Formats: sequence, structure tokens, C-alpha cells
Amino acid sequence: MTKTTTTVNGLGYRESGEGEAVVFLNGSGDAFTSTHRVIEMDAPGGTSPHVLRLLLDDLSITSANIVAQGEAGPCAVAFAAGFPERVRRLALIDAESEVVPGGLVLCPVLISGGNAGALSGIGPRARAAAPGDASEQLATFLAERLSSFDNRELRTAFGSFITGVTIVTTAGVDGTPRGFTANSFTSVSLEPPLLLICIGKSAASMEVFRQATGFAVNILSEAQKDTSVLFASKRADKFEAARWRPGPFGNPLIEGSAAWFDCARYRVIDAGDHIILMGHVEGFSYSDANPLGYARGHYITLGLEQAAVNAASSSGRTVVGAILESDNRLILLPDPARPNGLALPEVGREAQHGSASRLHELLQREGMDATLGFLFAVFENPDTREQCIYYRGEALLHARGRTVLADFEEIPWDRLPDEAARAMLRRYVAERKIGRFKIYSGDHRQGTVKAVD
Repeated sequence: MTKTTTTVNGLGYRESGEGEAVVFLNGSGDAFTSTHRVIEMDAPGGTSPHVLRLLLDDLSITSANIVAQGEAGPCAVAFAAGFPERVRRLALIDAESEVVPGGLVLCPVLISGGNAGALSGIGPRARAAAPGDASEQLATFLAERLSSFDNRELRTAFGSFITGVTIVTTAGVDGTPRGFTANSFTSVSLEPPLLLICIGKSAASMEVFRQATGFAVNILSEAQKDTSVLFASKRADKFEAARWRPGPFGNPLIEGSAAWFDCARYRVIDAGDHIILMGHVEGFSYSDANPLGYARGHYITLGLEQAAVNAASSSGRTVVGAILESDNRLILLPDPARPNGLALPEVGREAQHGSASRLHELLQREGMDATLGFLFAVFENPDTREQCIYYRGEALLHARGRTVLADFEEIPWDRLPDEAARAMLRRYVAERKIGRFKIYSGDHRQGTVKAVD
């Protein structure tokens, strides 16, 4: 493979190969040109780390793996400590002299050969290689994951933080609208007005957003869950299916959003497997609409949560219940008010108001270890003035007791207390089949409930 040779600040470097960038200081990268973009640079002792930064800037490399041989070690370590966002991994080969970092190195560090003891204190992720072939050790090191965490577990932990839902859009360089759903949105500064969003490097539109002169952030309202799903898909006709208009800076604004910000590109920052797009706000607007929330892989409609609070604090009686499943069957309990009657697990129809804590107590008495999920229905029965709140969830039965398990294809509809319960369960059964639940709120009369989305 042909190597091109040029100079930066009077120092020559050679480039070959394609893939993730690896910069060799005082070493050969011939063994890696089939899998990596290899840059070889001569770095005599005393080379400033700023020269390495200028090299990466000259090559438009936001972050790279650095492999330093011998006397280039101090330069590489100082660069990794001073510019941590620019270094993915650092390998020190036969670096026998003591290295003074001037700050901890946070990236993974491999120390191969030489006096490894003199290089202690570089950083918490530094390790000495066992005796062996340095080239093989380096190949293994460059192929390793940057983190030892399980990605799914880490994503679940991140998902514990409740966020809003946005659609990030751009007109692109050629004027073609592009957009994706994101919850990685953060306000940054008022003076100047700055915000940021993150986009994965594997996203099909990543390069379009990186090159665009600006982008817009549309904060979705709780009535726009379908719009969120649309822009999270790979459909090519997103902007034909959604209502939008150009913003003051030219980027698409989604109609009906709770708020929007039209931005000029301020800065693009490399950040691991994502890039950070920082925008300068050129125009914005907002409304009184409730924003759409998201946590642990589910949408949250804040208006419905508030409706539950209002129902619980109203003057009418509050009934709190749950639609629970165990082994893919519906859990019912005998209804003490009707011979041979069945009802969902619920509290509040007797003298005392219902509450989530009282519902948990009931479930425990009935031998159920239940996890209540998100709201499924919040409604008022004007005939009885009961405020009804129902959750959906799963339960593990420790003891059968009075519990009745019903197959969803054979629910004993005639044994349920009223049409309200039957209508709610019919909706649950229908939405369960497609694996997509909605939340309902409003006045309940003769089995009708107003849908939120």
C-alpha cells in the first residue's frame, strides 16, 4: 500500500491504510495498514505534544490511538494527559525513561517492554504487558473494547434518568431535510445562547449533521409520540409524513412541538462513539403544551401523571387498581360485592380512599410480588363520582390463595363488575397484541374513554 510523505512544522510523517487512526511515533505501523489508518511520525526526544495536536488537526482526525516508541513516550503521555478527548488508546513500547504525565491519563494504556516500573502513576487504566511479542500485544490492545462495561446494562442505567424527547433536524448542505429522534439534549449557556445534542457515529445521517451549517431541536409534546416513533425509524418519507416548516435559520421545525430552537453550528466535538453538536440559538419559541418524557425505554406523558395526582386529590372517591399479568395470563380476584363476580386487583371502593401503597398492601396479602409499570388509564366515573387510576404490570405469585388466572382469549367478561372494566380490558387486550400501549384520560361514561395520543 502506497505511503504518502509530507511535513508538519518541519517534521515528516507518512500515511497509509484506512480505518480507525493509529499514530506511530518513532515506529513502523506496516503490520496494521490492512485494518487501520496508519500515520508514522518521527518524534525525537523533547518533541512538544502540541506538534502531535497540530498533526491530528492537519489530518482532520478528532481522536486516534497513539503508539509511542522509546524516547517519544514523554510526548505521547503529555499529549494524552493534556488532550484526553483526542486519544482513544495509548501504547508505550520500550519507553525506558521515566515519564512525568503532568496529569492522569484516562484512556487505556499498554506498557510493553522497557522499565515498566518507572512508568507507574500514568493513570488508572495503565497496565504492563506480559513478556511476549510486542506486535501481537499491540494488535490485541488495539482490538480491545474501550470499556469493560456491558453496553446493555450501561444503557439501562443511563435510562434511569428521565429526559424529554426531541427531534433534531437539519436542512443539510444541499437543502434536503434530515432528522432523527434524540433524548440527548442539554442547554449549555445563556450568554451566548448555546445548547448541545449528541448523535452516534453509526447513524446514517451523522456526516450530514457534522457538515451542516446548523440544526434545529424540536422538543416534542405529549401528543407527539407517533412523531417520535416516525423519526426514530429508517423511513425515507419522514418529512412527507410529518407537518413541518422552515425555521428562521432555515432548519425544519416540527409543527405541534412544545418548543423549538433553530441553531447555527457552533462547535463539533468528538466524544467516543458519538459526536457532540453544539449550536448557537438563532431563534426559539415555546408553548404551554406538556412535553413528552422518556425513561427506561418507555414514554411518559406528564399530563397523565398530573391527571392521576388530580384524581387522587379530588373530593370524589379514588379507586386505584392494576392490570397485572402472570405467566402471560390476567390476574383477577373475587369480587366480594357480587356472588361469583370477579374484579381486577383494586382498592378504594370501600370506605377508605385508594392509593398505590394500599394497592401494594393488597397484592402482598394476596401472595403477589408485583411490579407496577406505567399508567394505563385515568378517568372519572360521573355516575359514581369515583376517580379511577389503573396501572399495568407484572406479578409473581407466591401463593395462589384467591387469585384467578384467566387466559386473554378466554376472559370471563360477564363476571366483571361493569362496562367500564370491560372496556378498559378490551383496550388492553388489543394493545397487548401489538405490544404498544397507550394511556387514556377523561370522563368515563358508558364505556368511552378519551385517548391521549
